[in-house]
Amino acid sequence: MGVRFPVAIAATFALLCTLGASAKDTVKIVFIGPLTGGVAANGLGGRNAADLAVKVRNADPKAKYTYELMVLDDECKPNVGVQVATKAAADNNVIAGVTHYCSTVAMGTVDVYHRFGLPVVVWGAVLPDITYANDYKEIHRVNGTMINQNETAARFMATLKFKRWAIIHDTTDYGKGHNKYFTEYLQKNGGQILGTFGVTADQQDFSAELTRIKELKPEVLYFGGITPLGVRIRSQMDKLGVKAVFQGTSGIISDAFVEGLGPLAEGVIAFREGAPVEKLPGGRVFMDQYAKGGYSDDPEAYGPFAFAATTLVLDAIEKVGPNRKKVRAELNKTADYDSVVGKITFDDHRQNAVPLITKFVVQNGKWVVWEDSEYASGKRSLVRK
Repeated sequence: MGVRFPVAIAATFALLCTLGASAKDTVKIVFIGPLTGGVAANGLGGRNAADLAVKVRNADPKAKYTYELMVLDDECKPNVGVQVATKAAADNNVIAGVTHYCSTVAMGTVDVYHRFGLPVVVWGAVLPDITYANDYKEIHRVNGTMINQNETAARFMATLKFKRWAIIHDTTDYGKGHNKYFTEYLQKNGGQILGTFGVTADQQDFSAELTRIKELKPEVLYFGGITPLGVRIRSQMDKLGVKAVFQGTSGIISDAFVEGLGPLAEGVIAFREGAPVEKLPGGRVFMDQYAKGGYSDDPEAYGPFAFAATTLVLDAIEKVGPNRKKVRAELNKTADYDSVVGKITFDDHRQNAVPLITKFVVQNGKWVVWEDSEYASGKRSLVRK
C-alpha cells in the first residue's frame, strides 16, 4: 500500500509542482553608461530606456525567459569603463551587454568584450573606430557614426553661405575624430578653417584660445566635444565678445546643455544621426511607454537607441537561448530588423547604417528640428549682432 500525503501537504506539493513547471529561467544582461558626471543625463536616459525594454519583455507572457538588468556606471571615463566592462564580462551569468555613450570609453572596452567573448551592442558612442578599427565579432552598434554626421554638417552649413570657421575640439579620440571628419568635409564644401585649437576635456579657462579666435574673426566656431566642455566654452565666448555662431556635434544635444547655458544656448546648432524621437517609426509608442514607466529623467537623444539595442539583444536571446556564442552569431546576422529607430542592418563590421542625419537648433530653450524652426523660415538669424 502506497504512502499517503495528508490533504494539506498534497495540495502544497501539487502547487509547487505547478509553479516549477511554469517558472522561467532568469537571464542577466548588462547596461553600461555614464550615470554620474557631466553627461549623466544621457546615461540615465539610456539606462531608463534599457530598463523599459526589459520590463516590456518581462510583461510578455510569450517570453521564454525572465530578464534581469545589471546596471553599471562608466562615468564617461575610460579607466572606469574598463573596470566595469571587465566586471560584467567576467560574470558568466551575463549573456550580453548594451554599452556606452562616450566614445573614449567604448574604444577602451572593445578589447575586454572581445577577450571574454561577451557580445555587446553600443547605443550611443559615435567614433567610427569602435566598430571599424578591429574585426571583433562581439562589437555591434545600432546608432550611426560621426562620419555621416560631419559630412551633413559641413554641407548644410555651406548652404547657409558661411565661409570661415575656427575649431575647438577636446583632445580625446572623440574630439579629434570630429575635428578630422569635419575638417575633411568642410574643405570639400569650400569652407576655410582659420585656426584649430585642441583643449583638454577638464580645461576650465579658454581665454587664450578665444582671444586668438576673436582676432581671427570666424563666422562660425565649431566645437567637437561633449556638453560640460561646450557649456564652459560657449559661456566664455560671450564674456570675451566672440560673436561667431556656435556649431556643435551630437555630443551637446541634451537638455543639460540648454539648462547649463540658459539664454546663451539660443541659436546653437548641432547635428545627430537618426530622426527626432517623435518622428521615429516607433517613437510615439516608445514615449508613451516611457511616460507610463514613471521615470524621473528624460530619455534624451539616445534613449531610443538604447531601447532598440536592448530589444535586439533580448530578441536574440529568445531565439537562440542564453549562450554568448550563439547570441553573438545571431546578432551578427541582423538584417532589416524592425526597431523603434527604424530598420537595423549590420554591415561586415556590425555597424548599423543610419543614413538620416537630423539638424537641430536651440530655440526658446529647446532643441528644435531645423526645418521646424524660425531660423529655417528666416524669422530668426543664427548671426548675432
